[in-house]
Amino acid sequence: MRVVSQDTFGDSSVLRVVDVPKPSPKPTEILVKVHAAGTNPVDYKTREGTGMAGVLGSPPFVLGWDVAGVVEEIGFGVTTFQVGDEVYGMPWFPRAAGGYGEYVTAPSRQFAPKPASISFEQAAAVPLAALTAWQAIVDTAQVLSGQRVLITAGAGGVGHLAVQIARSRGAEVISTASERNHAWLRELGATTVIDYTAVRFEDEVEDIDVVIDLAGDAQDSTSLRSLKTLRPGGLLVSVPGGVSPGLAEAALRQGVRATGILVEPDGEALRRIGALIDDGSIHVEVEQVLPLEDAAKAHDAAESGHTRGKIVLSLV
Repeated sequence: MRVVSQDTFGDSSVLRVVDVPKPSPKPTEILVKVHAAGTNPVDYKTREGTGMAGVLGSPPFVLGWDVAGVVEEIGFGVTTFQVGDEVYGMPWFPRAAGGYGEYVTAPSRQFAPKPASISFEQAAAVPLAALTAWQAIVDTAQVLSGQRVLITAGAGGVGHLAVQIARSRGAEVISTASERNHAWLRELGATTVIDYTAVRFEDEVEDIDVVIDLAGDAQDSTSLRSLKTLRPGGLLVSVPGGVSPGLAEAALRQGVRATGILVEPDGEALRRIGALIDDGSIHVEVEQVLPLEDAAKAHDAAESGHTRGKIVLSLV
């Protein structure tokens, strides 16, 4: 089968298409013929030697954790899927899943039925981003109806789904984004959108119950600045980079809470997310679909930092 592999860390030029043996499912696993694979910032960060490079180790390895496709074979003990089922998932994260390839194997319960109302390309854009948003908003912050939630980088792959998930919980959603994405984010459910290029968001909003920071302190100290927007006892969920000792101390001084999060595979949550997609509560934005051979172009586009939604690789 074809995969996109790399033999060394570096820029997108290290990515190349090679042939490797097709895997077979072990007990409790399924073999999925991948129709589309999503790309994420963690992909290019790992490619260059950061991200999940510490987990994957030294190259060669195959990137990719977002997949959508069709079950081709089931291992012993699998009862949740049958051959021919359409599925999507984020297998194995943060260990290697090999999503940039024609086939993947993983435990069946790390997958869920593909939402019927969307394409394979849209489905491949969902798992890592939506699970990150879900686990931050629903599992960690336990956002309730009527709460005020600030989501930074709202137009990105995680951000646009986080806006919609928070809104589906009945929250009042405030987001940051460049001006060109304001009308779109309001359509997705944001009540207020702040142009982070024109003003300091912490000067524009206060009494926030939960901040979901998708930019992190590497981007203009966004997590640290977010603390100023929280009500006493409010919660900051800092997604990229987690919570540094300095950020934890600042949160303690201000009487608020701060936590990091690392997304985990969760087939049951993907079923719940899929139901929201199929009933129209969540729209999945795919900015561009490229063939597998153009993985380097996908990485270059994602690294520009101005993508709306997700970039997806097609394998069919």
